[in-house]
Formats: sequence, C-alpha cells, structure tokens
Amino acid sequence: MFSAKKRLDRAYKNAKVIPFDSTSKFILFSDCHRGDNSFADDFANNRNIYFHALKHYYAEGFDYCELGDGDELWENLSFDSILNAHKNVYMLMKLFHEKNRLHMIWGNHDMVYRDPKYVEKNLSTYFDPKVGEDVELFCDIKYHEALILKHSESGQEVFLLHGHQADWWNYLFWKWSRFMVRILWKPLNVMGIADPTSPAKNYKELIKIERRTKKWIASNNNLITIAGHTHRPRFPEPGDIAFFNDGSCVHPRSITGLEIENGEISLIKWQIATTDDGTLKIVRVLLEGPRPLMNYKTD
Repeated sequence: MFSAKKRLDRAYKNAKVIPFDSTSKFILFSDCHRGDNSFADDFANNRNIYFHALKHYYAEGFDYCELGDGDELWENLSFDSILNAHKNVYMLMKLFHEKNRLHMIWGNHDMVYRDPKYVEKNLSTYFDPKVGEDVELFCDIKYHEALILKHSESGQEVFLLHGHQADWWNYLFWKWSRFMVRILWKPLNVMGIADPTSPAKNYKELIKIERRTKKWIASNNNLITIAGHTHRPRFPEPGDIAFFNDGSCVHPRSITGLEIENGEISLIKWQIATTDDGTLKIVRVLLEGPRPLMNYKTD
C-alpha cells in the first residue's frame, strides 16, 4: 500500500461513525506525545495547561476526540511509565471514557494501539499501590484509524484521522522510525537536536504531506477532513479545500485544538497569561471562528 490515496480511502471506509447534531460538543486535540516526565518528554512542559483545558471540557459536557500520537510510544518502551508520570491526566480521561465521551485514534507514535489485544493488555487496568491490586482504567476502550462525525439531520460528514496516512515513511516504516528515535534521536533530543524524520520539524516533508491530503480531499467532494501529525494548525476559509489541523499539545508554552459546538467549528489555544497583579493563569484564546460547518458543504 504505497499510495496515500489508497491509505486514506481505506481509513475512510473503515472509520467508526459517530452521530452528532447542533447540540453536540467536541474538543479535538492530537499530538500530546505524553511521555515519562524525563527531559525528552515534550508534553511535560504543557501538562498543567492541558489538564486544566481538559477539565474545563469535561465540566462543560464536551466529548473528547484524540487524533493520534496521544502517548509517546516511540521514545518510551511501555505505557506504565507514561501513566505513572501523568496519572492525573489519565484519571480525567477515564471519566470521559466512563461516560462514553472519549474517542481515540492511533497515530504513528502510538501505532501499537491498532492491535486490540495490545490495547486490552496494556490499557484495560493498572496496578494501584494503594489497594495492592489491578484496577480498571480504560476497560473495553477501542482505538480507531479514523472517525466520521455524521450530522443526524443534514448528513454532513466530518472525517477525523491522525494524518500520517499521507506520510508513507511514518505509516509504512514506523517501526524503523521508532527504532531510530529510541536509539538515536531521544538522547539527541535531550540536547536540543530535532528528529529530521518528523514532519513537524521538517518543513519540506510537511508541505508534501499537506499537498497529498488536500488532493485526496478535493477528489472526495471537498469532504471536511481534520488531522494532526504535522503539528501545524490549519483553519481554511469556506470555498477553500476543507483541510483542518488541530495543531498539537507540544507547542512552546501553549496547546491548540479544534472545538465543534452549535454546529460551528473554532480553532482555539490554551496558554498561560499574566494578570495585572502578577498572577499566572491558564486562559483560552480564540484563534479562528466560530464558523458554521455547513459553510463548507459542497453538495
């Protein structure tokens, strides 16, 4: 499967469909790259921002869609070390899951999650030292390659995926990339040297991936498509190719995401701001939108 078109076609064909309407509320984040809280853990810098934002969305009744690369399983050998480093985050995600408001997509950095047996073995339970036994974490959770949000009245679809389907190296040869990251790039990352195989740090690769994705969208009646992977936020104008990107949760000092609420989509950023009296607080900043999803409907 060397064709980006074939990989994207297959992801769309096999996507789980989630009905929604104008009362539905979704927050879309991706590329959290949650790690083990070591110097190489890019998520650690923004974990308080992310936790505060997710707590807000839980309280406001949003569903959480994570569009891949949530867990950094290239640099880290096991999920256990990540869970122990960011326990509060996973306990909050557990609350979403228990209310059927957690929708998970695997990306290239957590591609092991495409194996349901791996997911069941590693994510269903965790050892709680307080009680001295395994307790439930994400019982019966399912990871998907893609999701389709389908409006129950208009039939409009919003296609969600990680986006590495248009990145042949990180889709087909992800095990080789994982090996290189673990052996070579993780120690270099600690010293500030970027991994050149990552599209987020290689502008030429990023442009190629976006071009392939936009070509596929154009050939599919300008289907609204939302991805992550490149870490570059995208929010197109109506009439342009309907390719959105939620950015990432590892920007310097901020996280970005996409909200869908009242049938509208918005690009948002959460960051730390300083008040007049010198207090630091986490604030939500509206970057683009809100814009009605129907503005992008072409048929």
